Amino acid sequence: MDMLIFQLEKENAKPLYEQLYSGIKNAIIQKQIEVGTKLPSKRKLAEFLNISQTTIEIAYSQLLAEGYITSIPRVGYFVEEIDELPYVEKKQTTIEIPQKEQKQYRYDFHPGKVDEESFPFVVWRKYVKDIFDITSKELLQMGEPQGEVELRKEIANYLFQSRGIHCKPEQIVISSGTELLLPMILRLFEDDFILALENPGYSAIPRIHLNNNAIPISVDEEGLVVDELEQTNANIVYITPSHQFPTGAVLSATRRTQLLKWASKAPNRYIIEDDYDSEFRYIGKPIPALHGLDQNDKVIYMSTFTKSLMPSLRVAYMVLPHHLLMKYKEIFSYYSATVPRFVQHILANFMKDGHFSKHLNRMRKIYRKKHDKLKHTLTTFYPDIKITGDQAGMHVLISIPSGKNVDQLKQIANHHGINITPVTNYLLKPIEYEHPTFLLGFGGIPLNQIEESIHQLMECWNVQKNKKLAKL
Repeated sequence: MDMLIFQLEKENAKPLYEQLYSGIKNAIIQKQIEVGTKLPSKRKLAEFLNISQTTIEIAYSQLLAEGYITSIPRVGYFVEEIDELPYVEKKQTTIEIPQKEQKQYRYDFHPGKVDEESFPFVVWRKYVKDIFDITSKELLQMGEPQGEVELRKEIANYLFQSRGIHCKPEQIVISSGTELLLPMILRLFEDDFILALENPGYSAIPRIHLNNNAIPISVDEEGLVVDELEQTNANIVYITPSHQFPTGAVLSATRRTQLLKWASKAPNRYIIEDDYDSEFRYIGKPIPALHGLDQNDKVIYMSTFTKSLMPSLRVAYMVLPHHLLMKYKEIFSYYSATVPRFVQHILANFMKDGHFSKHLNRMRKIYRKKHDKLKHTLTTFYPDIKITGDQAGMHVLISIPSGKNVDQLKQIANHHGINITPVTNYLLKPIEYEHPTFLLGFGGIPLNQIEESIHQLMECWNVQKNKKLAKL
């Protein structure tokens, strides 16, 4: 064939091999070079175009890989039949994908934030390095569907020591979040359930319950109003008794007994106990888990390592009653654990060597100091603000006497670089509050910034300081 004539622009930003590849490819597509035509040898074409043979080789290799040409050893390269193109070059198009704005705040009072500075990075890194080793090569394979036995043993031991829960590792199922555990629990009852939820309550739960017909049950200063639950036809109730989210109420002893009696009155009644924030309590003795008081196997216990370690760990677990365990194995026999095996073993070893307990004890002291500082600042400087839900957890509720509504106050705070969440975000059905009410999370704010952050928030809201203190 005649020598290939291509205009190669050596000053062009596009590499010479790419220009040559595109030229030959387009000539083949447009039938300017017939099928079966032998291409020039790399040496001859390199001499003709005054470029290196390496450039020719790279261009030919790309054409060969994409099926435009074929190679016959010691003979040369030939144009291939391309009735159906093995590769079609498309024009570059830009697709605009809306991105959720990740706004940076001066102060973030979100209740899900944890203290980043206090995480035991050095110790954790040691366990990460130890597990990612050839000696752990078996962890490359699929593990137990319910989670690694080693981690389930450590969780069972921890629950007995800290929450008074007697359970076996076989009853524990590990997953990558409460959002995955709840649908699994509900599937155990097929369609034979009517779910009751706390109002206000954990905002993700109604979205998980796809039928969207959950029954909202009121919450007061003693927690879930069990009398109200008893008037419904619900047979499963989801509850956060140790530290109700978001109000912070602790389910009273009387209501705990009442709720357990409610569950025992029918064979298909169950309590789903989400032991939210149970590790951090600041007033009185630790509250025992409902599961530890249950004598009839009516409580399905759930918890996570979100607050005790880190939200991004994505390790949650549930404890199933024995009679639901077989049902679980039947339905979810084909499931695989959603938490990587390496992560499970890192956590198991961290717990086994006592570091989890040490970390928890340390964080209790840190969060208590933050809690006390926050409460002292509010009560001292802003006595008109009502504080509730301050017995446990990593946030309190504050009610703001203001002429502005919730949306206006939130917008003002955001404008001043402060993030704060209104309690209305967690309503299943509307509740009338006397004053705008917000969650004031303190976990992610450094201790030495808590007082200043509150002053900044109140200043932007135009909440007046205590007049006597203002004169000092």
